[in-house]
Amino acid sequence: MVDHLVLFEVKDDAQVEDVEELLSRLRGLRSDIPNVVDLSVGENFSGRAKGYTHGLFVRFQTPDDLWEYLNHPEHQAVAEKLETLTTDRLVVDYDHDR
Repeated sequence: MVDHLVLFEVKDDAQVEDVEELLSRLRGLRSDIPNVVDLSVGENFSGRAKGYTHGLFVRFQTPDDLWEYLNHPEHQAVAEKLETLTTDRLVVDYDHDR
């Protein structure tokens, strides 16, 4: 299994409606893109995230499934929106079966 983790920091001046739309579009990737095993996204509620305001978790069966997801047009469109609404992102991908 391959896990894709993204931590991101929403810009201070981002509109609440835009952030909600982004989160909704991210959630929609679960059904829009084949081979997504699990997906969750949400706002951080603890003070332990070192400035990151939100987290995204996506699980795949194989690394190839991850690459398919990353190159899918729906993901590309959401990634553009993420770029405009965030100031910082941290991405970690790992295969926990190895």
